[in-house]
Amino acid sequence: MSSERTYHHGDLRRAVLTAALDVVATDGPDALSLRDLARRAGVSHAAPAHHFKDRTGLLTAIAAEGYTLFADALDEAPTLNERGVRYLRFAREHPAHFQVMFRPELHRPDDPDLLTAKARAVDSLRAGVSALPTEGRTDAGIAAWSLAHGFATLLLSGNLTGPLDGRDPEETFRSLAGLLFADGATTPGSS
Repeated sequence: MSSERTYHHGDLRRAVLTAALDVVATDGPDALSLRDLARRAGVSHAAPAHHFKDRTGLLTAIAAEGYTLFADALDEAPTLNERGVRYLRFAREHPAHFQVMFRPELHRPDDPDLLTAKARAVDSLRAGVSALPTEGRTDAGIAAWSLAHGFATLLLSGNLTGPLDGRDPEETFRSLAGLLFADGATTPGSS
């Protein structure tokens, strides 16, 4: 009889990613430890390294997954202002991804999955301003991104609780975006 114990976890990669997202959402990305995640998943401390190699690999996988989810969310919006609302909604629904995605020092910049997902998200962001006049489009894109990202970051950090005073963040964002961008700006292929 063999004394070697066999263990089949199922989808260890997903289990570790899910546990990591929980840690990031509650304690931030700096609190991540592969050893702790292995304990949470009930596997050996070396098991997560088979999927992610190291902590940076795990954070890279989180960022790549986040950019994919982000692009999906942005692609559903027909106007620039609604893309901003989807940006905000993504940050609220995926706060751990959001935290990791926009901290490039946490992940491997040359990872093919990350590069592909990030390029798709950038294309989705750029499509939001494509209906604007060519002159000033780049500056408008930077302004739109700054507004959406800044609003989302302030909201997630709790800094808008007082100023919002119970108002719906998405409706407030729509109002702010409407002050800067004509609501009629649609993306190609939308009506």
